[in-house]
Amino acid sequence: MTELIVVGDRVLVEPDDGEQLTASGLVLPATVAERERVGFGKVVRVGPGHLVPNPDFVEGESWNTAKEAGRYLPLQAKPDDYAFFVRKEAVELTYRSHKYLIMPHHAILALVRRDHQDILDEILEDS
Repeated sequence: MTELIVVGDRVLVEPDDGEQLTASGLVLPATVAERERVGFGKVVRVGPGHLVPNPDFVEGESWNTAKEAGRYLPLQAKPDDYAFFVRKEAVELTYRSHKYLIMPHHAILALVRRDHQDILDEILEDS
């Protein structure tokens, strides 16, 4: 069985590209929504984070092999978050017949956590 592994500071998002209803009741098709500068969708997977030097690593200590030269700072985004992101930074890919977007973590503008579903519903209702 194969597993999709997201590397580095990248985030895999399942886009929410469906039709949108404006405040005046106008339905915008998905093709119009794709041209918007900001996209949104559910975070599916995240990479290990930003690679930074490990301050505990000393190259001359051959007896201490357990420490790596680098380590990862975890990302703020987590699976099941709802992300608002800069669309032009995202790259579309298809994996197992599902459409996803992969983007660097810095392309994410805001996150809504699952325990704040009422906020997400209000944001989507206003758009």
